[in-house]
Amino acid sequence: MRRSAFIASVMMVAVIGLGEIVSEHERFTVSAQEKPASTAEVKIDNFVFGPAAITVPVGTTVTWINHDDIPHTVVGTERVFKSKVLDTDEKFSFTFTKPGEYPYFCSIHPKMTGKVIVQ
Repeated sequence: MRRSAFIASVMMVAVIGLGEIVSEHERFTVSAQEKPASTAEVKIDNFVFGPAAITVPVGTTVTWINHDDIPHTVVGTERVFKSKVLDTDEKFSFTFTKPGEYPYFCSIHPKMTGKVIVQ
């Protein structure tokens, strides 16, 4: 009996130790994963992009939302991104994967301009 109790104790310690190793591995795995992607929002209202210039980190998804009663577009000057015509409350999103400055405009109302600065 004594020997079987000893073996049971050793096995219990081994199982608990293994659980701690697995738990430590899970903590390491979670901390090693990438941070969630960033998001930013630009409102289109009264024929203005607001904010007119926005600075975001690489990997950020910017979403433009048209709050005007008039259709608008969001078109990168270098044609890196281009929305369809956005009616009231419609959205367009683009993820910026490279640093740089990305000026844009509304192709329907070319005097409407903005810029995304990606760092």
